[in-house]
Amino acid sequence: MRAGNLLRQLDQRLLPPLTRAVTRMGDRPTRSGVLTWAAALSAAAVLGTALWAADETPLGDRTVGEVTRVGVSDGDSVPGYLRSAAADLAALAETPPAAEDGTYALVTLVAYLPPQRLATVLGDVPVSTVFGRVPLPGRQTEIVKIPALRVPDDVVAGMGEVAARKETEAADYRARATAVDGDGESERELRALYVSGAEVATAEAAAYRTGCACVYAAVVRAAPAVLRGMAARPDVRAVDPAPEVHRLDRTVFTPPLPEQRDVVRPPADTGASPKPTPAQRSEPASRTPAPTASVGESSEPAPVVTIPLPVPSSPEPTGPPPSSVTTSPDVTDAGEPPTPTPS
Repeated sequence: MRAGNLLRQLDQRLLPPLTRAVTRMGDRPTRSGVLTWAAALSAAAVLGTALWAADETPLGDRTVGEVTRVGVSDGDSVPGYLRSAAADLAALAETPPAAEDGTYALVTLVAYLPPQRLATVLGDVPVSTVFGRVPLPGRQTEIVKIPALRVPDDVVAGMGEVAARKETEAADYRARATAVDGDGESERELRALYVSGAEVATAEAAAYRTGCACVYAAVVRAAPAVLRGMAARPDVRAVDPAPEVHRLDRTVFTPPLPEQRDVVRPPADTGASPKPTPAQRSEPASRTPAPTASVGESSEPAPVVTIPLPVPSSPEPTGPPPSSVTTSPDVTDAGEPPTPTPS
């Protein structure tokens, strides 16, 4: 209850009886002392009520506008990150009895796996999200983040939703390629980019429809001993514990891709990434709260889209092509397929 309402109710309940009492005692010789005591009591009551109401005022959430990042960023040393994750996992204290749900952790896989293999690799550990991408030779494909409380059922269902979106996206690209008029160089380049975008989206849709080997990471929550046991499994590349994470809606997970073995770079299946510099080898990936990314900013290794997503619309494109899109996972416009631009 607000302080103003409390004071108003206090006036309505206390002032009338106090006024009557003061009026009755006003004719007595001690009326000066009575008035003094009545005034003092009234002031004390008002002051106490105001202080109590102020103490009941809820404090604002001081973490609003901050996001915790777990994983890697462009330019990070992958070996350095893996060593840092292993050291954090070894030093992780046992979960206190009060925290029965355990510790959140980012599990990175050695290779892309199909949904059915996840149950074997992750076991009965609670999962919240998996990360997937269709590895296409020479193409940078979209990273998708699929909520998956039931593995593999939710992963298969999520892949089906992504496939439907990709089919719509491919049809949109083909329509735009047909609508390009003229035979000039710029028109031919734009038409070719639209056709390329349609080919990539079609290939992604076909892969997700068949439950492809596309999953390469997951966010889990378990006790430290369970996480350490998971890190020893053959298909697990690293388990990066994040005891500082309490809310997934204010956390961005960016696992390295299986093909990223030296330095983190945007994913394009063209071979190994460049070797890290000495400074990159000595500096593991950091994990500190940072301001939420705004539109156009991204520290992610690739575009990330969380499903379910709206169906793409048909207005004229304004963004980059699917092979070079840099959409941030924090602010993602998934309703409009990216627009090809000459490279």
